[in-house]
Amino acid sequence: MAELLTEIAGIEFKNPVWLASGTCGYGEELTDFYGLDELGAIVTKTISLEPRAGHPPPRVFETSSGMLNAIGLQNVGVDKFISEKVPFLRKHRAKLVVNVAGRSVDEYCRVSETLNSVSDDVVMIELNMSCPNVASGMEFSKKPSLASELVKSVKKITPIPVIAKLSPNVSDITEIAVAVEEGGADALSMINTLVGMAVDVNTFKPRLSNITGGLSGPAIKPVALAMVYRASQAVKLPIIGIGGIRNVEDVIEFMLCGASAVQVGTANFIDPMTPMNISHDLDIWLERKGFTSPSELIGKIEVE
Repeated sequence: MAELLTEIAGIEFKNPVWLASGTCGYGEELTDFYGLDELGAIVTKTISLEPRAGHPPPRVFETSSGMLNAIGLQNVGVDKFISEKVPFLRKHRAKLVVNVAGRSVDEYCRVSETLNSVSDDVVMIELNMSCPNVASGMEFSKKPSLASELVKSVKKITPIPVIAKLSPNVSDITEIAVAVEEGGADALSMINTLVGMAVDVNTFKPRLSNITGGLSGPAIKPVALAMVYRASQAVKLPIIGIGGIRNVEDVIEFMLCGASAVQVGTANFIDPMTPMNISHDLDIWLERKGFTSPSELIGKIEVE
């Protein structure tokens, strides 16, 4: 059988299939389906300095080949996360990546610094640099100088490797990728959701209380693939691909375009076993094709 062990920023992961932030909560519900230690990693829902209630409902709406969400970063806050959630995740031996957000560089830094107290449990921090369903702040991914400043500031206060999560809602994602590389990021994850909306033609009202939200699911995969490919040509950082991944063929596409690992998101709501199925199928596919590791696929797309 192929060896699925994957290394990113000097950290070894059991396989390259992770769970995307916001689609797996804090992992508790998933233990009814499989052991969290079987995953490559679990990326927690976004953690902020203080607890957030999020937006009022309705805040999720199914679309053609995807879904819109405007959860509003509901979470328990970093202190309760450490005291109430980390012990559970530690018990289940989850490879833990914590998604972090703030309204300012200082807030990002304060959350990240607080996580230093559980650095034995947290293998990486993923900076949620943009969220299309939060009105203020959270747009550090739109301007190269702000993106670089944020990463540089967080890197100064934590020894935990940092992933910069990039937004597709920009004119040139490669500019942001280069900026965060210069700021010291250890890896990229991309892409975050696209801005979208839906309208009820009977009530004439938006389907989401926030009016707009983040579009995810299979509908955005072509956009994500193109952006992963472009970023991989511009920087040397490892990339974790995100966007509409449902099966092993999707994973292979992302790897050929330059991703070292992937995050499964919206598909978790359809079938919680999707990450396990993908990991199993990836092993079989690699062996059938004569590969010994998924790393042999990274960036091997033939464009000439």
